[in-house]
Amino acid sequence: MTFSRRRRIVVLLDCGDTLADEGTEVKDERGATLRAEMIPGAERALRRLHGRGHVLALVADGFVDTFRNILAPRGLWELFSARSISEEVGIDKPASAMFTRALEALGLGSEDYWRVVMVGNNLERDIAGARRLGLRTIWVTWAPRRRKTREHPDERPDYTIAGPSELPRLIARLEREAASAERAERKKRSRL
Repeated sequence: MTFSRRRRIVVLLDCGDTLADEGTEVKDERGATLRAEMIPGAERALRRLHGRGHVLALVADGFVDTFRNILAPRGLWELFSARSISEEVGIDKPASAMFTRALEALGLGSEDYWRVVMVGNNLERDIAGARRLGLRTIWVTWAPRRRKTREHPDERPDYTIAGPSELPRLIARLEREAASAERAERKKRSRL
């Protein structure tokens, strides 16, 4: 799948405690999640972003079955144009390969990173990992299971939201800002 230029902002998303409530997970004997509840507002947020034409990619640590089991029954699995799951990639976040795998599957190169945001709940894995690659970050603070204090400068998110229900509004704002910056750049080039 190649990246559609219809929308400027591409959204990479973690799943556990970003979209799905890890506290409700039921796991099988190997540790793959069989089912879990979604965080309030997560399903609607994904549908709204997808419906608005944003490209979504899943970047998550765990078993492929975990995410398929959580997302597919709700019709959310197919909303993701690319998936980078640690079981398939062979490494966990914050390794850059987890992010670049999704970006490459979307046909995005480093020149496109300015239009990509990573949404996650883990300061070390999601936020620092994406920032080290040069991606913008959105930290979801909903879950009580993750630390809330930064231990490294790379763990400073660009944006912070309390839960996934706030995501469509923030992405719409970033989209407007990107469109404005592109207009200003075109105007500047036309004067040269």
